[in-house]
Formats: sequence, structure tokens, C-alpha cells
Amino acid sequence: MRNLLIISFCIGLTTTLAAQRATIDKVVGKVGSELLLLSEVEEQYALMASQNPNTPPSARCNVVDGMLTNKLLLNQAKLDSVEVSEEEVETQLNARIDRILTYMNNDVTQFEAYYGQTINEVKEQFREDLRGQILTDRMRAQIMKDVTVTPSEVKYFFNNIPNDSLPYFNSEVEISEIVYAPKVNAEEKAKAIEKLKQIRMRIVEGGEDFAALAQKFSDDGSARGGGDLGWTRRGKFVPEFEAAAYNLEQNQISDIVESEFGFHLIQLLERRGNSIHVRHILFKPEVTDADLESARMRLDSVRQLVQKDSLSFSIAVKRFSDKNVQSYNNDGRMVNPASGNTFFEVGDLDPDIYFAIDTMEVGEVSAPVEFKGQTGETQYRLIKLQSRTAPHRASLQLDYFKIQQASIEAKKNEFINTWVNDKIYSTFVSIDPLYKGCPSLDKWRNKDVRP
Repeated sequence: MRNLLIISFCIGLTTTLAAQRATIDKVVGKVGSELLLLSEVEEQYALMASQNPNTPPSARCNVVDGMLTNKLLLNQAKLDSVEVSEEEVETQLNARIDRILTYMNNDVTQFEAYYGQTINEVKEQFREDLRGQILTDRMRAQIMKDVTVTPSEVKYFFNNIPNDSLPYFNSEVEISEIVYAPKVNAEEKAKAIEKLKQIRMRIVEGGEDFAALAQKFSDDGSARGGGDLGWTRRGKFVPEFEAAAYNLEQNQISDIVESEFGFHLIQLLERRGNSIHVRHILFKPEVTDADLESARMRLDSVRQLVQKDSLSFSIAVKRFSDKNVQSYNNDGRMVNPASGNTFFEVGDLDPDIYFAIDTMEVGEVSAPVEFKGQTGETQYRLIKLQSRTAPHRASLQLDYFKIQQASIEAKKNEFINTWVNDKIYSTFVSIDPLYKGCPSLDKWRNKDVRP
């Protein structure tokens, strides 16, 4: 939620300041062909201050230092012809807008009232900034792609942390899961298919507008845009949807297509080589209470087999768990998206998991736990507690992965700092006297102008 608010704040702040730039802005830095504007510095400082009211004015020095580094990376990315496709920019723009809309309960009217612009206007305003951000991130990743650490380097890094500075880690757990989605009964499937057949007739025979019917009837987030899914290449859609979409002629409407998400009507709007622009109408058959109970009982039967040692948890994952969840390909083990490893601080767990494992012993398997999937559908899962650690100070034995990651990040920081210091001397750099009192900018000012 915090990240979402930051994204929302950034776009909103950019929107409110955009009209002022022509009168209050000036260039306060130049790195190669990239300009740093006063408004950019002030926007970033305002964001920091909104998160920490105690942020001192001197923090602007660090803001400028970081932004000059980003400009240097962006300048080098352009010199090296690093590429970012229109499709990638569009995908990320859509993802950010969708996250904000989700926070606003998908209320487009609220979005437009808040920003004073339409969704497309906000996207156009933010597009070039996002393209530059992607280029900068890609250049940074390219510079640091080969940075690794050896076990001896990890040990050296850990041994150089003063004992009184060693972090204190809360209790952590490793958990595995078997995820099972309720199966829709045949009657409900037939109802959805019949509804979609009627919609198709209204479009094909009655001449009604596809987009208008998508807005009215489609069961996914694309409905607000008339079912428009934008430009995409092969591999983005599930196989059944993709196969049907790529077999269409321009403006042709597909027959009813079934996928794991439900039933679709697809229209191909345009095709450019291997990229297609499509829209769809999705109907999701209703999952009844009887379907839910059947799923819960099925998963409870699996739990009983595991408890009786008639079936190992690992084999049960392969036989019964949803193949589309991340844990399926990791022997059922859940991966912490924040750290990339399999350890979770107990306080960071989803409430349903937290309460399920609260009184469990290591090795135990929970009763079926109901939860909401990524698209809001009801699912069930069995949870196995694989391990649990007590609160403790960091140690190589218990926390090697965390210490390894910290040592990699430290090495990456050293690496990027060395790269920046080297590139400064072969790049034109100038900084406004406004920041002459910033010692952190001395490395940029060895000469006001460089060849």
C-alpha cells in the first residue's frame, strides 16, 4: 500500500507542478545531453519530506547527487543504444495506472477527478519519464550484472560488522502450500457460454459496438477500457487465448474461447508482425457454495493422506496444487517476494497464514484455509510449517542468505560508485551554484566543465 501511495503521489505531484515548470523552472545540472531541472529536485525532496517530516533541507544535496547519477546512467544508456520497446513502456504504464485504480476501487471518475486528467492524458504525461527510468535501471543492471561474492567475501563482510551493530532478526518461518481452486460445475459453465453466445450475436448480427458491450458485461478490469488489452507479443496471454487471438483476421471476432479465467470473445484490432492489438469480453462462470464445499472436502482428503503417510507433501503438491502458483515449481515452498528467499518474518505473513500456523509444530499440515486469489476468486490451500526460528542476532549459520545479499549490495554500491567516478571525467558535467555548499557534490565539480 505504501508503494502504491508513493506511485500515486509521484504522478499527482508531477501533474500539479507541470503547469508551473515554464515559469519557475531552471536547469540546475547537466550531464552529457541530460538536463536536471530544479522542479525535479524539489519534487523528489518533497516526496522524501512527505515520508519523513524530519527531513532536513540539506537532504537536497543527496537528492541532487542521486539524480546526477541517474542522469549519468541515462546519458550512457543512450550512448550505448540501450533499447526500450514501446510495448514495454505501455505495459508498465498500464500496470501503474491499474494499481492506482485498484486503490480507488476501479473508479475511473474518481481517478480523473483526483488528477484533473483522463487516464490517457496521465499516461502521455508520464510516458517519457517512465522510459527514462527504464533505461536508467537497465543501464545500472548492465553495469552490475557480473557482480558476485564468494563465501570468503561473505564471511569477511560479516566479520567486519561490529558486534554491537549486528542486526536483530525476528522469528522467521518457512512454509509450503498446496493451492486448490474450486471447479465450476457444468450447469454454471453452460449459463456463461449461453450468455456469451447472445453477446456475440448482438455484435456480429446486430451490429452492436464491441467496446460498449465489453464495458457493460465483461468480468475483468479491461472492461473500463472497452475490453482493450493493448499491444502485446507472443507469450503474454494464456495458451488457449493466444492461439485463438493469433488465428484471427483484422476486426474478426472469435468463437467462444475457454481459458483458466473463464470464457472469452476476442476481437483482433490490428497486427504488426509478431505483435497484436486485441480486445475481449470475459465471462466468469459463478462458483456456487456447493463447488466451494466440494473443493474444501477434496483438499481435506489430501491432508488426511499426507497425515497418514500415504502420500508425501511433495508428491501431493505435484498431483493437486495449482500449476500457476509460484510454489508449484518450488516443491510447494513459498518464496518471500521482498527477499527472494523462502523465509518470512511471522509479522509479515498474510493474516490467514499467520493464524493457521500460529499453534502448529514444525512438520504439521493445516486444515484447508480459504483465501482470495490474485483476481479475487475464492481458493483453498493446505499449509505445512517447514521450519521456525526464534528471535536472534544475525549469525552466519542461521542467516547466511541475508548476509550474502547484504554483501552483494555493498559490493554493487562500491562498483557503481567506481563506475560513476570514472565516467564523470569523460562526460560534460555542470552544476548550478545553488548547490555550492554540498560536499557530497564535490566529485562532480572537480571541473565545472569537462571535455
